Amino acid sequence: MSSVSSIGFRSAAPADTAAIKAIVRAAYAKWVPVIGREPLPMRADYDKAIREHQFELAIEDGRIVGLIETIVHEDHIWIENVAVAPEAQGRGIGRKLLDSAERKAVETGCRELRLLTNGAFEANVRLYRRHGYAVDREEPFMSGTTVYMSKRLA
Repeated sequence: MSSVSSIGFRSAAPADTAAIKAIVRAAYAKWVPVIGREPLPMRADYDKAIREHQFELAIEDGRIVGLIETIVHEDHIWIENVAVAPEAQGRGIGRKLLDSAERKAVETGCRELRLLTNGAFEANVRLYRRHGYAVDREEPFMSGTTVYMSKRLA
């Protein structure tokens, strides 16, 4: 198993759409039995998303192993999705992708990042908390709970 330092990063191109879809489906598959349905990112239109949003890809040995999908707003960066291939999870790739979104926020003059996750995805909520995100609010959604989180930058 190689270290996270062997991971490179680049912006996505339309040719990456199939790989993005495959990683998202694989990364979110473990949550299907937890919530009893496919999480929304598994059903998203990535052909459209890659045209309208920004994707930063984590690359290892020429393969995409993770991604972060962001949308720049006037006052914040919205993190639409973070996904890491199951075989690459637990090595800090998600953290590095979150770091790249923070750099993007600073570069664009935004001082806040926002995201949402499913409350049943406890590991994700913990990851975001460890990374400095706070829970802003929780709302019922499809027999579960949506957790809205944000992080203010200095």
